[in-house]
Amino acid sequence: MLYLCLSDIQGNLDALRAVLATAERRAFQRLLVAGDIVFPGPEPLETWRRLSAAGAIMVQGLTDRALVTLDPAGIETTTEREAEMVKRMREVRAELGDVVLERIRRLPTSVRIPLEDGGELVLVHGAPLDPSEALSFDLDDDELLALLGDDPADLVVCGMSHVPFDRTVGGVRFVNVGSVGDAPDDVANPGGPVLAPRYAHATWVETTPAGLFVEQVRIPLGPADD
Repeated sequence: MLYLCLSDIQGNLDALRAVLATAERRAFQRLLVAGDIVFPGPEPLETWRRLSAAGAIMVQGLTDRALVTLDPAGIETTTEREAEMVKRMREVRAELGDVVLERIRRLPTSVRIPLEDGGELVLVHGAPLDPSEALSFDLDDDELLALLGDDPADLVVCGMSHVPFDRTVGGVRFVNVGSVGDAPDDVANPGGPVLAPRYAHATWVETTPAGLFVEQVRIPLGPADD
């Protein structure tokens, strides 16, 4: 089985299209999305529709949960940035509508998938123990294992930190698939506007009776700035 694994799309439809256009050449069989799907935009509804049409298996991320559980009218803001995010929350909720919001509300926080070699994959936004806690590349082995919980899987596919990595610790393979819509850039712009991401992350996971093959890729979204 060939899985295309994505996370943190955040309503960035152009980035998602770029990833899928590249991925379709490899004829993947299942699409896994590790949360933070539609917010803050700029095209949350079309992003949701594209993923739904592709039959994506999705789990709920932190921004997904906030979008469907928080009342923007009850959020107090102290900075201009916070006010902008609350305004955007209202806009995204209105664009998605009640039906899609309810579907996002019903997304599980984790999904377990049996593998051909007898193992198990768990798809989660953050950590299996606590989906709101990030599995990041800078955690040491003991910290990663402590976030597995009481029912560890053989392969953990997650996002949240926006930085991809692939490590095996204590017989468990941790694969953070990075971010499609808000990948960290290596170009700083101090004092200037926030730069749009120039790359999107994607991860291929191929499962066979003999084991796993993982390939992490970075897909260009446009010409690099000089």
